[in-house]
Amino acid sequence: MVSPRSHSARTPVRTTTLTLGAACALAVGTALLSAPAHAAPVPAPALSAPAASVPSSVEVTEDLRKGDSGAQVSALQEQLAALGYWIDGVDGEFGLHTEHAVLALQKAAGIGRDGVVGPDTRAALSAGTVPTAATGSGSVVEIDLELQLLLVVTDGEVESVIHTSTGSGQPYEGSDGSERIATTPTGEYAVFRDVDSWDPGPYGALYRPKYFNGGIAVHGYPSVPAQPASKGCARVSLAAMDWLWEQGHLDVHATVSVR
Repeated sequence: MVSPRSHSARTPVRTTTLTLGAACALAVGTALLSAPAHAAPVPAPALSAPAASVPSSVEVTEDLRKGDSGAQVSALQEQLAALGYWIDGVDGEFGLHTEHAVLALQKAAGIGRDGVVGPDTRAALSAGTVPTAATGSGSVVEIDLELQLLLVVTDGEVESVIHTSTGSGQPYEGSDGSERIATTPTGEYAVFRDVDSWDPGPYGALYRPKYFNGGIAVHGYPSVPAQPASKGCARVSLAAMDWLWEQGHLDVHATVSVR
């Protein structure tokens, strides 16, 4: 369920999301192999928390998509951030993380997930559409499997909304040769282990994973599609994973609620 909120006063709506771990990445492709290991880091872009952004007074009136730039893109970024959709800064450039924030808005609104700002997406933005939390107290990271959203929640208020991709529901061959189904089990968990680097696994390396259920983790990955695509983990972008680490939202013992 989703509800509107104003850009100046955010009103929570429905959303939950979480991931899987060493058993959730697909086989390492060229995109992953070319990405640098965290152990030998390349300077990352400055990250900013969405809640700190100031809403734009400029109305978004144009169709926008990846590759666009200018004042309309800046207005879009500011309004997304003001609503709590995670983005890595307001720079007027419609790049990967702006596309992910648009996808998160589209998921919350229940409209087509294409990452393009058209009439329906502009309407959802103007209405202040955001997901609502399922938990009412404490600091929790929620993973909403239906909406494919990861929510950072404090005392029932959604602080940040991150585009994620969880278990695909498709069969795959396990490391022991048995057939398994790629699922992200629901339930209440706690982070019990993390790895501050690329963590090699049987299905590919995971970026800075936070394990909360066996081999299932929230982790960074070069590809985070609009639909469920992992072996069971919750994928987010590499920059979003860096932000989750920096903000301490998934420190060891942190609560993760998958629904």
